[in-house]
Parts: sequence; C-alpha cells; structure tokens
Amino acid sequence: MNLRRTRQGTSDLAALDGKTFSLDKAMTLVSFVLLFVIVFIPIFMIVYNAFFYEGRLDIEMFKTVVFSQDNISAMTHTVIIGLSVTVVGTIIGLFYAWLLGRSDIPCKNLMRALFMIPYMFPPFFGAMAWDMLLSGRGGYVNTWLMNTFHLTTPPFNINSLGGIIFVEVSYYFPFVFMQVVSALERMDPTLEESARIAGASQGTVIRKITIPLVTPAISAGALLILISSLAHFGVPAILGFSKQIYTLPTVIYAYIDRAGGSFEGIRQGAALSILLVFVVTMALILQKVVLSSGSYDIIKGKSMRPTLIKLRGAKYPLLLLAVLTLVLIVLVPLIMIFLEGLVKAYGLPLIPANFTLDNFHNIITSKQTMDAIQNSLFLSISAGILCMFLGVMIAYVVIKIKPKGKEILEMLSVLPYSIPGTVLAIGVILSWSGQLGISLYNTIWIILVAYMARYLSFSMKSASASLQQVHPSLEEAARACGASHTESLKDITLPLIRPAMVAGFFLIFLPSMRELTTSILLYGPYTRTLGVQIFALRDSGQIPQASALAAVAICIIIICKCFLSCLYSLVCIIRLIKILRKLDSIITCSLSLIIREINNIRLLIICIEFQIAITLHTSTYWKQLTDDNIFLHTKQRVNLAIDS
Repeated sequence: MNLRRTRQGTSDLAALDGKTFSLDKAMTLVSFVLLFVIVFIPIFMIVYNAFFYEGRLDIEMFKTVVFSQDNISAMTHTVIIGLSVTVVGTIIGLFYAWLLGRSDIPCKNLMRALFMIPYMFPPFFGAMAWDMLLSGRGGYVNTWLMNTFHLTTPPFNINSLGGIIFVEVSYYFPFVFMQVVSALERMDPTLEESARIAGASQGTVIRKITIPLVTPAISAGALLILISSLAHFGVPAILGFSKQIYTLPTVIYAYIDRAGGSFEGIRQGAALSILLVFVVTMALILQKVVLSSGSYDIIKGKSMRPTLIKLRGAKYPLLLLAVLTLVLIVLVPLIMIFLEGLVKAYGLPLIPANFTLDNFHNIITSKQTMDAIQNSLFLSISAGILCMFLGVMIAYVVIKIKPKGKEILEMLSVLPYSIPGTVLAIGVILSWSGQLGISLYNTIWIILVAYMARYLSFSMKSASASLQQVHPSLEEAARACGASHTESLKDITLPLIRPAMVAGFFLIFLPSMRELTTSILLYGPYTRTLGVQIFALRDSGQIPQASALAAVAICIIIICKCFLSCLYSLVCIIRLIKILRKLDSIITCSLSLIIREINNIRLLIICIEFQIAITLHTSTYWKQLTDDNIFLHTKQRVNLAIDS
C-alpha cells in the first residue's frame, strides 16, 4: 500500500512539471542500461565463452583446463589460503573489535584509527617488505640471525603458504574489525547484564551472548576477507612464484600472459574464473544459512551505551599487545620499504653509508613511472567521481522511485564486488575487446570501465544509507512550492546526502589508487597503473627502484587523502559561512518585523484604553488617564506585559 502511494506521489509530482516522460523514468532507464552494459554483459560473456565456442557448445576446453593437475593444485592452494586467511583474520578482527569497542583499554580512539591504516595500503606492498626481510638466506632478518647465532639454515621462510597467509591476514583483518566494532557499540547492554545477573561468567557472556548477536557483522566481514583473498594476485605472485606456489589468479594471469593476448588464452582464463565464482557462491550460500538460523535485533529504540568491561591487571599487557601488533603489521613494512628505496643495491646492509637518493631521482624522472602515476590519478579520480554520481542515481532509483525490478537493479550494482576482481577483468576483456563491435583493449578506458563496475557498490551503499534518512515530504514540499524535479534534487536531496557522497568517493579513490589485481590483466603498453609499474619493476629484479616507487605511492596516497579531506572541509566551511550570512539576514529582517508588530500592539492597547474611557463616559477616569503619571504607568504596564 505504501509502495503504491509512493508511486502515485511520484506520478503526481511528475505531472506538476507537465512532462509525460518524467525525470524519474529517465533515471530508472539510465540506471538499468548502465548496469546492463558494465555489469551484466561482462559476467554473461565469461559464462558464454567458457562453455561455447563460435556459437556451439564446447565443454572439452573447460574440462581440460579445470581438471589439469597443475590447476587442481592451484585451486587447492587458493582454497587453503582463502579459508585460512578468513578464519585467522576473523578471529584477530573480532578480538581487537571487542578490545577497543567494549573494554576500558587506554588510547581507544587513537588505536581504532591506527587499526584502519592497513586498509589504505595495498597488501602486495607488505609482501614486498616481508620478502626482503624473511626470504630464505637473502632476507635481512634471516641473514642477521644466521650470522649472529651461527645458524646453518634460515629460521624463517616467508615464501610459503604460511607466509602468504600471514601477509594477507595483516591487511584483511580490518574488514572484520570495522564491521564488528560498530555493531558492538550499538548493542543493547541489558542483554549481557541479564546474563551476568543470572550468574554467567564473563567468558560465557562473550561466547553465548555477545558473539551470537554480532554474527551478521562477523559474517559480512568474513565474506569480504574471503572474496578479497580468493581474488588477490599481488601477495601470491610476489611470495609464491619463486617456490612454484600458484593460485587461481596467478594461473589466470600466466595463461593470458603466455597467450600474448590471443583469444584461446582468454577463454582458458574464463574457464578458471568459473571456479572462483563457484567458491564465492558457496560462501554466499553459507552466509545466508548462518544468518537465517536466528534473530539478531541488537538495536533498540532508545539511547544506550554498552557497559565497558574492566580489564584490571590485563589492561596494560593487552595495550602492549595491540601496540606490538600495529608495529608488526604497519610500522615494520613501511620502514622497510622506505629504507630499501634508499640502498644502492639490493642485499647491501641497511646502513647510512649505503644510502642514496638516486633511486628516487630515477623514479621521478622516468617517463614510464610518471605516466603510471598520471594514469592512476586519472583512473582513481575519474572512477571516484563517476561512481559517486552513478551510485547516488541508482540508490535514488532503488530507495525513492522504487520501480518494478528494483531488486534486480540493486543486485546488479552489488554483484561485481561479490565476485573476484580477476573474474571481472576477464569479463571486461571478453566484452570490450571487439566481440561486441567495440574494442577498448589496451586502452585506459577498459580499466576505467572495470573500476566503475568493481567499486560502484561502494558509492551505492553509502548513498542508500543516507537517502533512507531523507523523508519524502521534504522533496514534495519543494515541488508543491513550484520547484521542478531537478531543482528539488539539486537544492534539497543532494545537499542532505553530500557527506555520504564524499564518503563514497574516498571509498573508491583509495582502493583504485593502489589496485593491482584487476589492472594486471587489463593494462597495455601505455596504460600501466602505479600498482602494475611497481610489480613490473620488482618482477624484473629492480627491487630498490620498486621500493622507492612504492614509497612514493604511499606518500601520494596520504597527500591525496589529506588534500581532498581539506578541500572538502574548506567547501563545507564556505557553505556554512554562506548559510550563516543568509540566516543573519533572515534574523535581522524577522527582528525588524517583530519590533514593528510590537509597536503596533502597544499603540493598539493604548487606543483600547482610550476607547474604554470614552465608552464609560466617566470624567474621573478620563482625567486620570490624561494625567501624565498615570499615562506613563499604563505604557510601562503594557511594555512589561509584552516583554513577558
């Protein structure tokens, strides 16, 4: 019934503009067309080319590729790494979310901000750093330990499944941490208090009350970890290639690289992509089963603050553990990348005598590197801006217009991030390499299309949450006062959701700036991105130069984020000043009107006093009223009444 009223209201508002084809219908049509082009077609082309060849069903190639012994091994490695990273990352993220969200640990806000840092930097930067520290006999830490303690074998080996899992966990556990810490802070504290009153211990409360209630947040974060780990290319490529440890993304890259861009190599990559889609589908089904097994209403309609758990003697040991974790996963890799970028050659001791700025100079003056930086900035900013507006449009259609098939629209917008980036890259290659009459292959535009499809859901979800808080009556009031649909959107809706739009831009800009998994399959001779250039330098043995460029990339990411944040703050301040000026003029005008009306009221009351005197025909009262003292007393009484 409400949906019917909303549609009727939308039609009535469209009629106010005197248009048969309303703006709502135009936005709905554009949303469906865009998602069909950038999402549905690539996914369809993957399935079609994996099982069909020249219009005929062909499953022989699929069976040959999928059941190859090497590919089965790669599939096994992919599943082992994905599941291990998911389990360990979920446990670590859940522990620190509880520690910083529900305990009285010191420096809580600072620690929460620091635990977000791994999200800003690509995991393959960490793989580069740990490879330089712990790679067999060549790693700096292993070399120092062997020389100091006279060991015959290196004590650590980062070039293994365990090493890949360790590095990916270091950068993916914040997915669970960010989801769970927010849920814990909104949870009704009476649920845990009731369990304690009933005699349950703290461990029992956490195990049977807290964790089950935040299961949706845990499952959402764990699913993000699983999808990211299954599709990740950089860490397995850096740490696994030297030891013949392959995963499906690295095998897909090898197929396409060996084929030299031939269609057969792309078809083989599409066949392997089906396996990744199958694993992710199983994970989605498992998440749905877990969430359907119970009720998870943890937010009540009243203000509440969860009870903080007293850590007592464990407070500072746990604080030390959190600091050591941050040092291990954030500080050590960053310092190693910057130091290695300064050495004259890889393997030299990290002492000032071996430091030079030549690596940074060569990187900055290299045309190929500067082109890569320009390409990444162009792609990141373009994808951020385009996805920001497209995401808002799709969210508006889904939340406000609610056309038939809005569920399909919402599913298509979220689907690209629910499948591995490697799979999406294969689909984009198959779609826009000439088969459909349009060839974007080896151009920067094919990467931009992939980024838009990949990160559109970020902006769409961010805008949807804000649009749900904007009541339809605001827009309807503007339309009823004569504003067109475009004016009501521009002056009412968009300003109210501007913070969500900016948040969506940053959610897209940061991952796009450091992206490698999708770009490594799509770049051409002149369209290398920053991540691809760093990987290429490292792959060719120029490790100090790759580290120097990685250090430059880190600085660029930090500077861009700070600059855009300051720019947005400046825009907000300017807009606030304009609003205050308008408010000041409105208040001044209103005060002058109020003062004028008060004076009119005073005169009216005095006139009433005179009229009463005349009506009573009493000369005594007339004499008293005309007396100056009595007249002044009357005016004071009137003023006092008005002031009160």
